[in-house]
Amino acid sequence: MLLQNINSPDDLKKLAPSSLKLLSQELRDVIIRTVGKNGGHLASNLGAVELTVALHRVFNSPQDAIVWDVSHQSYSHKLLTGRYKDFPGIRQKGGISGFTRISESPHDYFDAGHASSSISSALGLLSAWRLQGRNDKVAVVIGDGALTGGMAYEALNHAGQLAKNLIVIVNDNKMSISPNTGSVSRYLSQLTSTAGYQNFRYKIDRLVDDIPYINRKLGKFIYRFKRGLKGLLLTNNLFVDLGFEYLGPLNGHNIQQLERMFRRAMKMNRPVVIHVITKKGKGYSPAEHDPATFHGVGPFSISDGLVEKFDTVSFTEVFSRKIVDMAAENPRICAITAAMSKGTGLDAFSRRYKNRFFDVGIAEEHAVTFAGGLAAGGMVPVVAIYSTFIQRSVDQIIEDIALQNRHVILVFDRAGAVPADGETHQGIFDIALLRPIPGMTLMTVSSEKDMELCLDWAVTQTEGPVAIRWPKMSCPSEIPAFAKPVMSGRGILVKSSDFAPTLSVELEDTDTRRKRRKPSNILLVCTGSMYSETQTAARQLLLGGSGADIYILRFLKPFDESYFISIAEKYAAIVFIEDGVHIGGMAEYLESLISRDKRRGSKAATAVLSFPDHFLSNGNREQILEEALLSPGHIAATAQGLAHDFQDKSK
Repeated sequence: MLLQNINSPDDLKKLAPSSLKLLSQELRDVIIRTVGKNGGHLASNLGAVELTVALHRVFNSPQDAIVWDVSHQSYSHKLLTGRYKDFPGIRQKGGISGFTRISESPHDYFDAGHASSSISSALGLLSAWRLQGRNDKVAVVIGDGALTGGMAYEALNHAGQLAKNLIVIVNDNKMSISPNTGSVSRYLSQLTSTAGYQNFRYKIDRLVDDIPYINRKLGKFIYRFKRGLKGLLLTNNLFVDLGFEYLGPLNGHNIQQLERMFRRAMKMNRPVVIHVITKKGKGYSPAEHDPATFHGVGPFSISDGLVEKFDTVSFTEVFSRKIVDMAAENPRICAITAAMSKGTGLDAFSRRYKNRFFDVGIAEEHAVTFAGGLAAGGMVPVVAIYSTFIQRSVDQIIEDIALQNRHVILVFDRAGAVPADGETHQGIFDIALLRPIPGMTLMTVSSEKDMELCLDWAVTQTEGPVAIRWPKMSCPSEIPAFAKPVMSGRGILVKSSDFAPTLSVELEDTDTRRKRRKPSNILLVCTGSMYSETQTAARQLLLGGSGADIYILRFLKPFDESYFISIAEKYAAIVFIEDGVHIGGMAEYLESLISRDKRRGSKAATAVLSFPDHFLSNGNREQILEEALLSPGHIAATAQGLAHDFQDKSK
């Protein structure tokens, strides 16, 4: 096996060109086998195999930097840069990341995970090198989907002025997560029709290069001639107008052609864009035919491509059904996504209500402001974006939604602990970011019924922004308390008898052989996304002889302080559990609220469990919560410790 003997790009460069087809197949086999077991980003990586091989055979990484936008397509890059032995543990606890990580290898220049930032990062790196006298190259690999993000154009506009050693490779596969939409995708498609011109110019350039002595002066004349010819025969080229030399389009699965063009680009004394056409999912039929499903996929059967299915219903599936039903009754409801209709649950809506569905591409900032415009026109827009990606839109939420009091519904999937994708994808900042915004309503749901009630309430509000968050997991089992009507600022009190009627809540009195119910002296206060773990902790406490009730924070803002205190003052110990960061979070605020109440006579002991002040790496949900001290065991132990301390002080 060739791949086993490649520990660095230097080993790759020693291979004969005739071996590269076999190496590409080996890379695909390893990626398919590993993702089939662990889950991960399959289609994008299969499409970038030959491109990665050609990059590492031409560029001198890490002296030259290879920067991957998003970096979810960097699996081959990892395998070719010394991480073959570690690859089976990718995305697992203690294993390597599914994205580029500085801590893993000198070949990874940036921790990446979000789209459209690569050109800006590369340009900064290149400028630093220039100031230090370095003349090395920086190659950026950015997908056509990431070019829908405005930050990419800000960087291109700047780069054309000063980045002579910058080579931007546009990996054009007609996909981001969902199929690409909009003018940029059509524009790149038009450029692919210019292959005849590119072949002509390439032959002319080679002829000029072979003429001694006069090739420099003749080359300048030819360059001006080519610009004039393009003006006559072709539409304007955006990249050329921004100051780049444009090469392509190229077959992204032809290693020899790619190598030849990369070497040519390295000789140019100006910034270059190389347009490469690839097929997402190439080499694995299920991924080729359904690249959206196999973009980010859980474990699956390699033989037939069937993805593991679970009997339980996820929060995303509940939202998907509910929003379709609501739109049938309310023609003002429309839906917006940022290139992820399947992931956010809007795929069914997009098929049922095509005229009311908008996929804006990877452009979260635009999605939010666009929703504000829809609201201004009398529609009720529902914007579905992952929690980690809504971070990009905080300014737009403040300025274009909240400040103008627009009735926009923002729904955040993947809130809290997000399995496998690591530091860049944890949805733990939305609460601290959005709670301070005036006029913002922030809600957290805990079950299927709760989701339905909260969505109904959010849509029927006549003004102001509403944000609703939920985790990537199945909905907990329904209990009667979840059907409690929505009242602004108030949550759901779940008595121990609601979720544990068959446990040993009825404790036997050994003297009289009578049964009595032990009163609850512990209150567990949690965000909706943490209800499942909190319920498990409460069961553990009950089995240990401590009564525990749960207060689910349906509303994070506004918050009815008086109502909450009237409940909390009945308990000896209160533990606040939040799937968000501690600093600036809801739990921190609630503990301070109880502390103020203590000065009025309350004696409750309190503790906060929330995400710590550092980034959390790969792992499944249980492992991430364990690391953050948010597991059911930690919740129960913290509550038990508070209850014991209270009892000791009361003696």
